[in-house]
Amino acid sequence: MADAGSLLIQTPGSAPSVPAPATDDADYRLMVEAASDYAIFLLDTEGRVRSWNVGAQRIKGYEAHEIIGRHFSVFYPPEQLTRGWPEHELKMARLSGRFEDEGWRLRKDGTRFWANVVITRLITPAGEFRGFSKITRDLSERRRQEEQLRMSEERFRLLVESVKDYAIFMLDPAGRVISWNAGARRFKGYEANEIIGRHFSVFYPPEVQATGWPDEELRIARRDGSFEEEGWRLRKDGSRFWADVVITAVHDASGALRGFAKVTRDLTERRRVSSLEDEGRRISTFLAMLGHELRNPLAPISNALALMNRLKLDNPQLQLASDTISRQLRQMVRLVDDLLDVGRITSGKIRLEARPVDLKAVIAEALEAMSPLAADKSQRLEVEVEPDAMWTLGDRARLIQVLSNLLGNAIKFTPAGGHLHLRAGRRGDQAELSVRDDGPGIAPQDLQRIFNLFEQGEQDIARSQGGLGLGLSLVQQLVTLHGGEVAAFSKGLPGEGSEFVVRLPLGPAPVTPEKPAPACAQHDGRPFVLVVDDNQDAAQTMSALMDALGCRSAVRHDGITALAAIKQLAPDLVLLDIGLPGLSGLEVAERARAEIAHPPPLIAVSGYGQERDRQLSFEAGFFAHLTKPVDVEQLESLLTRLLGAR
Repeated sequence: MADAGSLLIQTPGSAPSVPAPATDDADYRLMVEAASDYAIFLLDTEGRVRSWNVGAQRIKGYEAHEIIGRHFSVFYPPEQLTRGWPEHELKMARLSGRFEDEGWRLRKDGTRFWANVVITRLITPAGEFRGFSKITRDLSERRRQEEQLRMSEERFRLLVESVKDYAIFMLDPAGRVISWNAGARRFKGYEANEIIGRHFSVFYPPEVQATGWPDEELRIARRDGSFEEEGWRLRKDGSRFWADVVITAVHDASGALRGFAKVTRDLTERRRVSSLEDEGRRISTFLAMLGHELRNPLAPISNALALMNRLKLDNPQLQLASDTISRQLRQMVRLVDDLLDVGRITSGKIRLEARPVDLKAVIAEALEAMSPLAADKSQRLEVEVEPDAMWTLGDRARLIQVLSNLLGNAIKFTPAGGHLHLRAGRRGDQAELSVRDDGPGIAPQDLQRIFNLFEQGEQDIARSQGGLGLGLSLVQQLVTLHGGEVAAFSKGLPGEGSEFVVRLPLGPAPVTPEKPAPACAQHDGRPFVLVVDDNQDAAQTMSALMDALGCRSAVRHDGITALAAIKQLAPDLVLLDIGLPGLSGLEVAERARAEIAHPPPLIAVSGYGQERDRQLSFEAGFFAHLTKPVDVEQLESLLTRLLGAR
């Protein structure tokens, strides 16, 4: 740094400085040359390097002999050389006395670093221009940290702005919207330029705004740090949605309130599902009660029919009437069971009996049930059934229900005077049942949808065909549970109708069982059965049935007298209703088990037949749980097991 002591650093408007004493010049030189964190060097009037310190060598990578005499533009990237930036810096420094800049600079090895540069004009005390001093700092690390922070903030901003499932926005301390993301736009319907600057109370229904609740939410969030609630909110178009809202107070480093962060979720669908679940539970409870009330009158009818079947009816018409009532009663019982199976239908859980079923008998019973409906509409029902027997393994009543639903569907949608065709035959190792009509048909786009629960094809505006859209869904599920398949075919043209085809796996015919002996037959006297039911018809007909089965019986109609009869009469078996006055059947069972040394077997007979009801019966000590109306074959089997050895 030759002649450094005779140079002055002067900026415009400053008074000329007095040259430093010569004794200070060596110290000044030593200080500059020893500074390692700053590149400090001199440029001549043309920009050539005249001096070089330790910091310059460390930051830029050049030794002094490699750089002194070269133009300082060697430190600039090509894009800045193209702009003539080095010359611009010197020009500005000469005119104004000082120039400062930040930008990319080059090291000797070609790598870049981010530099803070200060170039200062140098003049002598006499005012002669001698060149420039140049001080450079390497700010690469600071810039890297700033860039990371900027990128982090940018990523966070993009994250918030791109979220579509949550409305995320900021409010100022007064509650005015100051930011808006994609989720807010989707939920609330406002574009950013439509809502920023407006008070957030615009999202609240008028009746809520009138109470001042929006401002109260901010007050609570300010006091507690955050606030959360669920409630109705408004979209731009005035429609409502059910929202989960979280408002969080935002403070700066000094603790001053900067505003509020507001996060909103649209829970309308979840609330709808929750409401449907609640409604479903209420419906299930109602159906359980309805099923119980319907089963109570069906029980004595079933008992009376079972009794009649054990008597000889000489009159053919009476026998025909008895058989018809019996068949229709079974269907009625299944319909009641369907009411209770709504929950199982929606979850695909329906219990089936697995027994050999004669499909020709299924067809006959379905036709018997549905033919009168076709006759009422003057429809012609043609039947074509293969003469050979067709057996499958499954639930006879459910298969009757499948075919009855398909026939009923065809009858309902076929106009008066139309034609129906039922065909049944073999197709390889499967039985194929087909129901065809010449009604309006099914639109092609509806052929799969019609099997969905509660779905129906197009109807006229009066919905003259009615229905709940349950039948075809139930058909599909029942057929699937039998290992079969069902399909619908239609061109959707009026008059060409539609065809439903069910295929079921064929099975072997059953071995004809021997006729069992009466369930209560005894070598030494008749066993004694106590029948307990508050429905007098049900109790009396069950008692008569017990007599017909070879048992002695007695009847009681309430829980208290039933418990006394169990203690006093010592029956061999008790058929015990659950819903009794005084003591319930469950209470009778529990007390009998606790108060009697050797209580008789108890069989629960109830209108409640859900799994929980059965579990309660077993926990109370019942041997079995039968649902009204009682299946006589099942009851006989139980009597044989419990009383046959006595």
